[in-house]
Amino acid sequence: MKNDPAPRLEGQSYIELTGPAEYEEKIQRSVFIGRTEPCHSEAEARELLNCVRAAHRDATHNCWAYRLGPEPTIEYSSDDGEPSGTAGRPILGAIQRVGCRGSSPTDLQSRGLFNVIVIVTRYFGGVKLGVRGLIEAYGGAAARTLDAAEMVERVPVRLLAVRLPWASVGTVTRLLEGHGGTDLTWDYSSTEQVSCRGNRTDTIPVISVTARVPCASIEALSQTLASLKAQEIIAGWESDVDI
Repeated sequence: MKNDPAPRLEGQSYIELTGPAEYEEKIQRSVFIGRTEPCHSEAEARELLNCVRAAHRDATHNCWAYRLGPEPTIEYSSDDGEPSGTAGRPILGAIQRVGCRGSSPTDLQSRGLFNVIVIVTRYFGGVKLGVRGLIEAYGGAAARTLDAAEMVERVPVRLLAVRLPWASVGTVTRLLEGHGGTDLTWDYSSTEQVSCRGNRTDTIPVISVTARVPCASIEALSQTLASLKAQEIIAGWESDVDI
């Protein structure tokens, strides 16, 4: 089941798992086994789901939900034979509440949990739980599985490359770092024809400085870079896709 897209979160932090986690409990003689893992694509989510199905091929149900993103946000869930809305949606709801209820299991303040799949396996014990009981069982098992997981806060970034003469390296490096840029790398191998002060156009060595910059800083940084280009302090810049 595909669910409605969540609000856009561009430039805002989010949460991811650092690894898998499991949780098991018995409710009215049925055994519920929760499994959560990080995943970053629908293909990876399907692969993880198939692994759990293979490990629990004799289970009554393997219900699941995953949430990818944050940009774009992709959410799917499945009841896997349970009454409609009693399993997949409660599992997805447990994912959506992480980080959006004031505090997450790791006390992170963020906009939510992404790039995660939660699978809740049920071995039927002979006692029917009813609609409300199923919703509480699946949602609760998912939430407690996530409570057992380690999480980390992520900040969306863009890859920014600035081309500049050697003399401007210090200025641009300080500028990028001042806007939260990380993982700076320098490429000294290129040359291009640029306008220099004094209305000359020369072919000179141009350094390419690349950095990961928080999305929230891109607009202000771009305005400063435009000013530097107008002053012929840099040759130009490009902002890559989100990474």
